[in-house]
Amino acid sequence: MDELEAKLCELVRRYRHLYDRSVREYKDPQLARSSWKEIASTLAKDDVFCRKLWKNLRDRFVKAKRRRAARGGAAAAAAGSRPLPILAELGWLSTFVRHRSTESELECEVCSVTIARKTDMMSHLKRHVNKGETEASYSGSSDVPCEEPAPSGQPYEIMKELGTNVQLLPNHTTPQKSDTYFNRKMKTNRQLVFCSLAVLAEERNPLECLDAFGATGIMGLQWAKHLRTAVKVTITDISDTCVKMIKENCQLNHIRWRGPRGPDGAGGEVEGTPIALVEVAKMDANVIMHLRPFDFIHLDPFGTAVNYLDAAFRNVRNLGIISVTSTDTGSLYAKSPNVTLRHYGCNLVRTEYYRELAARMVVAAVARAAARCNKGIEVLLAVAVEHFVLVVVRVLRGPTQADESAKKLRKLVHCQWCEERVFLKLGNMVDNTLPCNCHGSLPGKTAVQLGPLWSGPLFNTGFLRKMLLAAVKYSMDDIQPLVKTLICESECTTLKSLVHGPSALTNQVECGVVIKTLQSGEEAGPDQSGKRKSGGEESGSVLKKLKSDASLEHPPFYYSIHRHSIRGMNMPKLNRFLQYLTDAGFRVSRTHFDPTGVRTDASLEKFKSVLTKYSVPTYTNATAAETSVSSEKTE
Repeated sequence: MDELEAKLCELVRRYRHLYDRSVREYKDPQLARSSWKEIASTLAKDDVFCRKLWKNLRDRFVKAKRRRAARGGAAAAAAGSRPLPILAELGWLSTFVRHRSTESELECEVCSVTIARKTDMMSHLKRHVNKGETEASYSGSSDVPCEEPAPSGQPYEIMKELGTNVQLLPNHTTPQKSDTYFNRKMKTNRQLVFCSLAVLAEERNPLECLDAFGATGIMGLQWAKHLRTAVKVTITDISDTCVKMIKENCQLNHIRWRGPRGPDGAGGEVEGTPIALVEVAKMDANVIMHLRPFDFIHLDPFGTAVNYLDAAFRNVRNLGIISVTSTDTGSLYAKSPNVTLRHYGCNLVRTEYYRELAARMVVAAVARAAARCNKGIEVLLAVAVEHFVLVVVRVLRGPTQADESAKKLRKLVHCQWCEERVFLKLGNMVDNTLPCNCHGSLPGKTAVQLGPLWSGPLFNTGFLRKMLLAAVKYSMDDIQPLVKTLICESECTTLKSLVHGPSALTNQVECGVVIKTLQSGEEAGPDQSGKRKSGGEESGSVLKKLKSDASLEHPPFYYSIHRHSIRGMNMPKLNRFLQYLTDAGFRVSRTHFDPTGVRTDASLEKFKSVLTKYSVPTYTNATAAETSVSSEKTE
């Protein structure tokens, strides 16, 4: 240290409020400013220069003190080592410097791992607590085995959904901090998948069902608890912590669990009479789908599900159902086009109908995976909301069905100026495809090719009606408005009373929607001769029934009424505008993809013409108001 630095340290020591946190006037801005001016005048320097110099000296002192502590501290002093000049000059400051733990002190008591930062060590210890690991489990003690459940004092949170209790670990909303993941916002997704399985269970049972990504196991437990003997549920996960948590949640819901099939598939007992049996296995999703056939498969990985589609279609049974939940909204909603191209092989841009684009892109990936296994698909429903995209398809076995599905994968021609769009048919030139005249009135190229995408329907009306019945039966009030919107969207109608099925069926009015269902005596069974139909005849009758359930295809995509509103005009209310389009002779409905969207078979030009016809200029109201004000003044 030079003479100026030593003099500065001596002067700062006189002003205790500049470094002692216990002093009442510590860091008082006015007092500190006046003190630094006095110090600067004594040294004949600028006060800003003195502050910077003091900060530099203080930082050098703290670093030197930490280095000395890491080398041995008192032991080095006892050995007669010469202290650094800054330590000798600022030794009085050591009592006012906050002590921070060094690397040698941060050693994990459980696994003996050395970690540099205290915050990292706290996160490391929390992970041990979440897994129920102690020092005995690492040292090999027989008192606390690794496979035992976590201690009863664990800060678990019990959550109940659809009559099913599950215990949640801390940090269950962040997969990076906890091995088990649970998202409360996915409740709608879980209920839609449950209703899909309930409809399939009415067609045939028992069903082999797979929840390939169990996490807490709540979805598979809901299936087993409510559908009982109609389903044989298998829950798998690759994480040891998740598998242990699933087994504990089984006991919490009085459900008996067993291990994988085989001689070592030991199970767990529950107190009292178990209400159901669930198979729990620690296995990769691709492995178990390659090993065993299933009637119902649900895929809900963390991110994209394209890596598991080939294995899902490998062994799925004919007329089975596969539901796919994709949460990689960044690539689905065209926020990361390079990731979209890598995962789905599609070109996307951000459009007004981006959510339906995402749904059709996922269906296209599912159809390609099915075609590689000589299978076709029938889309039962496709839902795209803020957090996820859910696609539920029925599997149709055979190369003919695969070819029919592959023909529905087409490119989409999109105008970047007016956002008109149309699917590109085979053999059509791009310039002559769009109905708009933007390519002639505007300079440059206006159209881009998106996709390939699924060009077929996204909904099956008959299946959705049965889902609504299941939602009413199991008191799922949250998804009933959504399912009703899907039914209207599938038929492209705005009617509140929806009728479906032959006239020989009985009406059941639920929640304002007229639903027709089979009478109890008309269920499928033996024919008049008393003989049950063979498997081929039964599957053929099911296919005929599926074709009868499928209504007229709804028009693809939708228009946002706010996106195409006319500047300076007040557009009509949405419901009234739907009636105007209906009176003009177009099919029209609202859509769940966008609260301001209108699904219609009208072109964009006709859509805008109807909107312009029934819009009112904004200056009309302003002129009327000014006229009334002027008349009041004259009076």
